[in-house]
Amino acid sequence: MQSRASTIEDGKDASALTRTPYSRVLPFKILKFFALFLVLGLGFSIISMFMIRYGGVQNVVSTARSEFMPCLEESSSLERWLRPPSNLMHTMTDKELYWRGSFVPRIDEYPFERIPKIAFMFLTRGPLPLSPLWERFFKGHEGLYSIYVHSLPSYEAKVPSTSVFYRRQIPSQVSEWGRMSMCDAERRLLANALLDISNEWFVLVSESCIPLFNFSIVYRYLVKSRYGFMGAFDDPGPYGRGRYNQNMAPEVNITQWRKGSQWFEINRRLAVHIVEDTTYHPKFEEFCQPACYVDEHYFPSMLTIQAPHLLANRSLTWLDWSRGGAHPATFGKADIKEDFLKRILEGHHCLYNNQPSTVCFLFARKFAPSALEPLLQLAPKFFGY
Repeated sequence: MQSRASTIEDGKDASALTRTPYSRVLPFKILKFFALFLVLGLGFSIISMFMIRYGGVQNVVSTARSEFMPCLEESSSLERWLRPPSNLMHTMTDKELYWRGSFVPRIDEYPFERIPKIAFMFLTRGPLPLSPLWERFFKGHEGLYSIYVHSLPSYEAKVPSTSVFYRRQIPSQVSEWGRMSMCDAERRLLANALLDISNEWFVLVSESCIPLFNFSIVYRYLVKSRYGFMGAFDDPGPYGRGRYNQNMAPEVNITQWRKGSQWFEINRRLAVHIVEDTTYHPKFEEFCQPACYVDEHYFPSMLTIQAPHLLANRSLTWLDWSRGGAHPATFGKADIKEDFLKRILEGHHCLYNNQPSTVCFLFARKFAPSALEPLLQLAPKFFGY
């Protein structure tokens, strides 16, 4: 018993002896850990003070602010949809441009104050010789219009910075009369103009076009119209249905084949229909070759199929075909007389919003550069600008 008790006691003594070193070592390790932590903290503080002193407090603050920038941008992200492009020149391909231009809000009511603008789209080979007349027409109506110019890619516009045409050229490609490239140029103009959410009406004009009324009358006429203006009539003759190719079916049947002037004035819904089209464009490009003159048939036929209820079936651009030939008459300096201008403005009858009207044309063509001087002289009396 004594030996067992001794053994037990010896075991107690041994365990007690073994606990004593650990109880001393453990606090020492804790002290070393805290000491290391203090050293690291002191070192970090010194480095931070050094960076602030020599790097500048502003850099630290701006770095911290930059982390919150996405939240600030997100809160005002609507602005980037409302703000028109500051530079019309871009690197988008036509396919990318049409895709971007076809974006359509599904809610008709805008969540901001929107003032409708008219996009004037100039399809030209080079300079705009009648621009002084247009400058006078636009003067004083800033914020109600936009201007887009499609010229030959090689043409470099040289206009003063004070001009309404300054830096209004869009990326362009060569377009040929009577070919699909002409329609592509018009689609390119529409797609660029659609990037501005405020553009509600789209007017296609050339370098030989002039406005027949002052801006206020033109603006009110278009903005209050229920329909877009594009000629789309069924011509049973050789220059109408005679140009139809049976390979156009089933996308386009002969009963849907239409003809009209390429000069149009359309609203935003019709413009989107034109830009987003991938169904009819390939058919017309392949099977409406000269002497089909695709620019006279593509848009009228396609819109007759897509949105006939939105068309007034007439253009607002006056032309004179009385001299015959493949092109309308061109008027120079000798033609610009008071009787001639009265003939353009008077004696017309049409429907406007399903009601009889004598104001049937807002624009006219074709006018040679030599017509500018007499037009400037007579415009205040006859056109009101």
